[in-house]
Amino acid sequence: MLELRPNCECCDKDLPAESREAMMCSFECTYCISCAETVLGGICPNCSGELVRRPVRPVAALIRNPASTKRVLKAEGCAPVKAA
Repeated sequence: MLELRPNCECCDKDLPAESREAMMCSFECTYCISCAETVLGGICPNCSGELVRRPVRPVAALIRNPASTKRVLKAEGCAPVKAA
């Protein structure tokens, strides 16, 4: 089950479970769509994996399986990912 992290790791923007602006990699590193596209170029700076839109968990399912409240934030922000 996905953690559904509550914020962008780059800019700390809130990304609630119902947000359609959340992007993530296969390791669940989470970014807002703005940082994912303009800063990171669609590539996770942690694992070099593709960033895709995070699915939305239905409200009824959040009751039994709530989203994470643990915020993950890069203190130095995110540097643009260099193409390989």
